[in-house]
Amino acid sequence: MASDVDETHRLIGSDKVEGTAVYGADGQKIGSIQRVMIDKLSGRVSYAVLSFGGFLGIGDDHYPLPWPSLKYNTELGGYQILIPIEKLKDGPKFAAGAEWDWSAARERGLGDYYGTPAIA
Repeated sequence: MASDVDETHRLIGSDKVEGTAVYGADGQKIGSIQRVMIDKLSGRVSYAVLSFGGFLGIGDDHYPLPWPSLKYNTELGGYQILIPIEKLKDGPKFAAGAEWDWSAARERGLGDYYGTPAIA
C-alpha cells in the first residue's frame, strides 16, 4: 500500500507551499504564496506568486517573485523575503483573477527588476 507523503525534512509538496505565509524582513506577515511556477525541463521551482496587499485577502494583487528571493524561516513557519516592502509594492504585479504573461521577455523583466538572473 502506497503512502502519500507531502512533507519530509527537505521536501514539501506544492499543495503545502500554496497558502504558506510570507513575511517581510521585519518578521511581519505580508501575504501568502498563491502558487509556484515550475520549470518544465529542469523541474525546479522558478517563481512564487505572492498574494499581497488588500485587506483580509480582498483586493490582493499577485506579485511574481523569483524563487531564490524567498527563504524558509523555520522560526516563523513561513517564507521570508528580504526585498524592501516599497520595492515589492512598486514591482511587477497582476490583479487577482487576471492572468500573467509568462513569456521569456516578462521573465527577463522580473529578473531585471529584482536583480536576479532570468531563470528561464
